[in-house]
Amino acid sequence: MFDIGVNLDHTSYLEDLSKFEQEYLEEGVEGIICIASNLEEAHKLTDLCSTYQSMHFTLGCHPHYASTWTDSHQAELISLFKHHKKAIAVGEMGLDFNRNYSSPSEQITAFEAQLELANIVKRPAYLHERDAFDELTLRLGNTPLDHGGVIHCFTGDTQQLKAYLDLGLMVGITGWLLDERRNQSLVEALQYLPLDRLLIETDAPYLLPRTIRPRPKRNHPKYLNYIAEAVAHHKQTDLETIKEITAANTRQLFLTNGL
Repeated sequence: MFDIGVNLDHTSYLEDLSKFEQEYLEEGVEGIICIASNLEEAHKLTDLCSTYQSMHFTLGCHPHYASTWTDSHQAELISLFKHHKKAIAVGEMGLDFNRNYSSPSEQITAFEAQLELANIVKRPAYLHERDAFDELTLRLGNTPLDHGGVIHCFTGDTQQLKAYLDLGLMVGITGWLLDERRNQSLVEALQYLPLDRLLIETDAPYLLPRTIRPRPKRNHPKYLNYIAEAVAHHKQTDLETIKEITAANTRQLFLTNGL
């Protein structure tokens, strides 16, 4: 299995990265993708992941940090992609109109610049969307992604899923699927998700699957199997099929950089 979404910049992970890696490797997770939220974190990930074969990472600017984006960021990120083979996607980028830590106009500016960047560096886009579906899909429709992309942490409904599929995207499913309080739309949408577009992720340390007992303090890529099992249940297929197909899909999307 591959966990395509890990927020590595957490003290519980950073205090012993070797132990952190060993824990998920022992549970059958052969690789993880660590998510950059801004330029500072992008630089940090190039250092943290360099010596760990199983760790790859994204480089980009989350919409929460879009106010920090400047024209010079694109050139700096191009240089980082050029020198770091483990940098396998542009992002986490997108639009988040829920909290608007950066203004909508700032988010759109950073998002469009990174869509262009993805095509320049020939990497897939690692996409975030919250309360901005119409605007995000409009922008994606105007700037086709030459190397594909994934809608990270999808929690939407069937209509939204079909729109993302029409845009050629893969779809990341998290522990949200195991939250009976709010997963109804996702459970329904999952029936329309082809297996060849499916990716799985923990979004660790967030979105801890509610079915884990005893309940840990935080999420971890070692719990990816819970998500794979839930997907297998709702897709009415066996667990090994989900593991094999999602691993193959991960390699396919990020293949150019040897994942």
